[in-house]
Amino acid sequence: MDKSWHPGEQTLQARVGMRERMAEIGPQVIRDHMPDQHRELFGKLPTMLLGALDAAGQPWATMLAGPPGFVATPDARTMTITTALDGQDPALAALRARGPGAPLGLLGLEPHTRRRNRMNGRLAAMSEGGLEVAVVQSFGNCPKYIQARDPLRWDDTPPALAQPLGAALDARALALIEAADTLFIASASAPVPGDGRAEGVDVSHRGGPPGFVAVQRRLDGGIELLIPDFPGNRFFMTLGNLLRHPRAGLLVPDYAGGELLHLAADAEIVWRDDARGLRLRVTAGLRRPGALPWRWSAAQLAPQFEPAP
Repeated sequence: MDKSWHPGEQTLQARVGMRERMAEIGPQVIRDHMPDQHRELFGKLPTMLLGALDAAGQPWATMLAGPPGFVATPDARTMTITTALDGQDPALAALRARGPGAPLGLLGLEPHTRRRNRMNGRLAAMSEGGLEVAVVQSFGNCPKYIQARDPLRWDDTPPALAQPLGAALDARALALIEAADTLFIASASAPVPGDGRAEGVDVSHRGGPPGFVAVQRRLDGGIELLIPDFPGNRFFMTLGNLLRHPRAGLLVPDYAGGELLHLAADAEIVWRDDARGLRLRVTAGLRRPGALPWRWSAAQLAPQFEPAP
């Protein structure tokens, strides 16, 4: 029996005719430890993406930051992240409330090289100065669709007070979303917290040319986001999660100004001919000005989005 993929992932793999192939690939690419190559990358990163699930079953995504070396792997099954943890961060609040054993997803992405690796695990310990994670799954991702950018400087200004936005958001939040070339999605594989047989959290990257996220205002005043799902590795980890548990946590970073926009949303997978996408109905928003201390260079578009000569 193939234990690499949960039923949601298997359903979507079968839909695109890749189920048998993924059953072969899964045991080769999904590990219970971090390979040395992954550990080397994690130790160089200026940021780490994190996804967590709150007590109500809502996933949240966030970005942690520090000088290279703030992420360490004492051994192949343990990761530590040493950085001040902001009490206003909804993903960290979810972890803190659930305590040791809480599932979380991690994505280590080096923007200037487009290298990325992922690790899903369980919270082992947490304090004001960081957290420790026990590895459950470790796997690599390809560099497709990642915009290259360099960290330029560190801003020591303390984060401002977080601003709850509600489901309708505001003009500033909508402008950030409409201009975004990068966002991150947290999703969960269990229908409710506490399902020890399947519960897990992923956080994944979505990239595109500026404006790739379509923003629509519904008749009731709410906000709906349409995000294309570009062809990838056919793991279907995010979409497989959303098939089983259709709630997502989005993170939209302002790389120039240091703002992080957290969104909670109800999710629907949209299939149109050979194209796939996500329809996300925003249910809550939270703005955290100055939450990202790194200031970054302008983006260099991924090769997939560069204009044809």
